[in-house]
This record gives sequence, structure tokens and C-alpha cells, in this order.
Amino acid sequence: MFIHLGGEKIIRSAELVAIFDLSIEKSSKISRSFIVEANKTKQIEVISEEDSKSLVVTTNKVYYSPISSTTLKKRAHQLLTH
Repeated sequence: MFIHLGGEKIIRSAELVAIFDLSIEKSSKISRSFIVEANKTKQIEVISEEDSKSLVVTTNKVYYSPISSTTLKKRAHQLLTH
């Protein structure tokens, strides 16, 4: 199964680790540290030129998605329940 993250980016649902609202980047010291480290190792990908609304963590990358975390979580949940 696959999850559409916005733009032309689709990931395998098996790669999904977590979906966060973008506000976590500013509200958590641990999250900021995680993002800084992912940036250093070139594991960050901005999906669209639109404003990012969520962070999607996979086994290989961290994606900045223009789709809200609520919508992405619903998509992921639908895959898990079918």
C-alpha cells in the first residue's frame, strides 16, 4: 500500500514511522535536534513549494508535506483498516 504525501511524492506505507504537525519542530527541543541531524545527513526533502504543514518521518527520510498531519493520519489509518 502507498500513501500520497502531496505533490508527486508517494511512499510505501511500510516505510512510515511517524506523522507530526509542523509545530512540533518549534515546540520540542528533541524534535529540533532530530531535524538538525537529519538536515546534516541530507535526509530532508521538501515535497512542494507550498507552505509545509506536517513532517513525515520514514525509515529513510524526513519529508516536509503541504498536507495537514490530520489528513495524512486519516490516509494512513484507512490503509491500516482495509
